[in-house]
Amino acid sequence: VQLQASGGGLVQAGGSLRLSCAASGRTFSSYAMGWFRQAPGKEREFVAAISWTGGITDYARSLKGRFTISRDNTKNTVDLQMISLKPEDMAVYYCAAGRKRVTGPEEYDYDYWGQGTQVTVSS
Repeated sequence: VQLQASGGGLVQAGGSLRLSCAASGRTFSSYAMGWFRQAPGKEREFVAAISWTGGITDYARSLKGRFTISRDNTKNTVDLQMISLKPEDMAVYYCAAGRKRVTGPEEYDYDYWGQGTQVTVSS
């Protein structure tokens, strides 16, 4: 599976962005998907995950309510809608795919990683 994240950019605090991750391969619908982020000088952290059918979602506690993960198995995409962005949301955002049907915040659950897309939030 190859993953290509897009949609990052510069946004003012309080604004919104929608990230998208396009996956190659016919088995996309059998993978759980996740988003992670890494800010400069910090460890990569979990953002959100969605199960293979989209029926189960999981979020980092601090982000729930502002971020929404969704997927379209007909288009092989998984999106991350982000609202009310804060300067501390600034990071490189990565999408990841796991062969398990349901995944959570642990990086070892994910087998494939995209290259990341930069989100910059100005105050």
